[in-house]
Amino acid sequence: MELHEILNKEASFRYQLLDRLRSDCEYYLGYGNRHEKYLWSGDAREQISTMRAIMQSFPIRELPKWLTLEQIDEYAAKMIPVKIAC
Repeated sequence: MELHEILNKEASFRYQLLDRLRSDCEYYLGYGNRHEKYLWSGDAREQISTMRAIMQSFPIRELPKWLTLEQIDEYAAKMIPVKIAC
């Protein structure tokens, strides 16, 4: 499903998908042994990007209480390797 399609869905769908993406991140970092096949998007960068876009699609008063942008940033730091220039 394309991102624009996701962002045009009802809020309940976006909440459910966001929770699925969060759950996938937890599994990926734990028992999933960092295998991207366990991520909904199949790619860690895309997973984080999709999560950020969904979060930003909610008005401030409707943001989920169970996930913050800071937590998504923490997932990104753990899931996406940083390349160091030599």
